[in-house]
Amino acid sequence: MTCDESRLLLHAYLDDELDAAQSVDMERHVAACPACAAAQREHERLRKALTQPELYRRAPEALRRQWEAPPAVAATPRRRRPLALAAAAGFAGALLLSAPTWLWLARPGAAPAALVDEAISGHLRSLQPQHLMDVVSTDQHTVKPWFEGKLDFAPRVKELAGEGFPLAGGRLDAIGGRSVAALVYRRRMHAINLYQWPADGADTPQSIAQRHGYTVIDWRQGGMRFLAVSDLNEGELKQFALAFDNTAH
Repeated sequence: MTCDESRLLLHAYLDDELDAAQSVDMERHVAACPACAAAQREHERLRKALTQPELYRRAPEALRRQWEAPPAVAATPRRRRPLALAAAAGFAGALLLSAPTWLWLARPGAAPAALVDEAISGHLRSLQPQHLMDVVSTDQHTVKPWFEGKLDFAPRVKELAGEGFPLAGGRLDAIGGRSVAALVYRRRMHAINLYQWPADGADTPQSIAQRHGYTVIDWRQGGMRFLAVSDLNEGELKQFALAFDNTAH
């Protein structure tokens, strides 16, 4: 195991998410590498510090009573409803004017806004503890076979460490009401979720959407649809997508 692999697997190791063989490799590497051992000790120290009871405070009684009190329901006079409707219409108009242009001007075949939102939501869910990966490995020959029998297609898994995007693992997920493969890549401290599933139609160029600080790149190639999601800047995520497209299996 290399230091780069150790850094990628450290959180999974501390959360006891690695299999027995990977755990043994990790323990052997940490025992022989002072730098990785120091990183592990620092992560363990932070995890322990965050569990200290003095970090938590009981809410004041006045605030607790407000939480527990039933919400007051105020009747709205009929005569004020036109004003409420006007305010709602004004808010909707402002939202249309302030919404990102990709939502309204997406090219034909680009991912609908709802699909983009779903991909971002899936990315955020994956960042919760123990949600990022079902299989943890930097080896495409470990990750790809893991999906066999779990999906009705064979996902494309590529190693991109040479381009600066090391493979970290994968998991099953759902996008657009169907099961998809989610590959997880790393770029420094950033995670990249690459969703993929079979799709009809011709190949399409990459379409870029940005929302809530996240970038989504959508494209079709060789009968597959891909959605790459990350909080990386647009340039680096485009670099990842191009590297994935141009690297042989």
